[in-house]
Amino acid sequence: MTCNFDTPLARRGSGCIKYDRRPDLDPFWVADMDFAAAPAILEALHRRVEHGVFGYAHPHAGLQDAVLEYLRTRRGAEVPPQHLVHLGGLVPALSLAARAFCGPGDALMTCTPVYPPFLNVHHDARVDLITVDHACEHGRWVFDWAAMERAVTKRTRLFLLCNPQNPLGRVFSLTELTRLATFCQTHDLVLVSDEIHCDLVIDETATPHVSALNLPPALAQRTITLLSPSKTWNIAGLGYAYAVIPDEALHRRFAATRGHTLSEINALAYYAAEAAYRHGEPWRQALLAYLKTNRDDLAGFIRSECPELSVSAGDATYLAWIDARRLGLENPADHFEARAGLFLSDGKAFGWPGWVRFNFACPHARMMQGLEKLRAAL
Repeated sequence: MTCNFDTPLARRGSGCIKYDRRPDLDPFWVADMDFAAAPAILEALHRRVEHGVFGYAHPHAGLQDAVLEYLRTRRGAEVPPQHLVHLGGLVPALSLAARAFCGPGDALMTCTPVYPPFLNVHHDARVDLITVDHACEHGRWVFDWAAMERAVTKRTRLFLLCNPQNPLGRVFSLTELTRLATFCQTHDLVLVSDEIHCDLVIDETATPHVSALNLPPALAQRTITLLSPSKTWNIAGLGYAYAVIPDEALHRRFAATRGHTLSEINALAYYAAEAAYRHGEPWRQALLAYLKTNRDDLAGFIRSECPELSVSAGDATYLAWIDARRLGLENPADHFEARAGLFLSDGKAFGWPGWVRFNFACPHARMMQGLEKLRAAL
């Protein structure tokens, strides 16, 4: 299999939000990659398209088997089929969980900085949002347990976890995850674990991903684990994700709240997901090696060439979280847009003004061009 991640692809004019939302800017913002999907996925889609009929679809046996085998071999979890809920996307699942388990006067809780929908789905449920900043200890981002204990209330019903963490790139350890699940048990919270980046851990030996599915049974019973092949294999636009809910009562409540508010999953998405899980591993390994080089070169460039900025090399994802507070600017993302024509993610949307997020999942030469523009804008 050929994996040429250095080949640039012309994406402008293709209807993708990354390039076409602001075509005047050089985009390093939204979390999709400038790489073609794995050949096995493209082949599976071609075969499905050649069938010629695209009626209403449901999870066919091949997809179901591929998901369960993936959970068994990659996540170390034996999951019965009845624990699955197939979904058209992960963000709608966050909203669905908020609506399912919170009522008027209730609150949901999360730690910042975090993927922006985490900070907005409480509006869908018309409940309150409680946020607690992650703390930095010995150069490593961690939970601030004391602050979390101070912030949680009797009306808090839900904790939203992002693991691996977006944008910090942390992969939380079993000890951390168990302590968080115990916190949720103590305060009677449902733990919703977004694990969409779990197959993008750069060094799986040094920082293995621990799923909420791997928690002791008593703790796992109050979890909803959200997964998808979309980020890893760059098929987010096809819209497929799934939830794993071990507890029957939670499963029933989650599914019932869905009602008629979520769209059907399209016929192609199932086949792309199946191909990713069955045949995408060689491509994923090549991708991780490429992303590691990009991550390390980005961190090295900023440390040596951009003293006003700082960044730590994350354990996972292809997203660099850059501290620009020393610039003393109200909005550094706007500054880099005006001075360098760069489209970066604004830290304010993640709950931390003064930071920017840089997507390095692109050909190495293109990443370096973006970094040169970043330096010039300083």
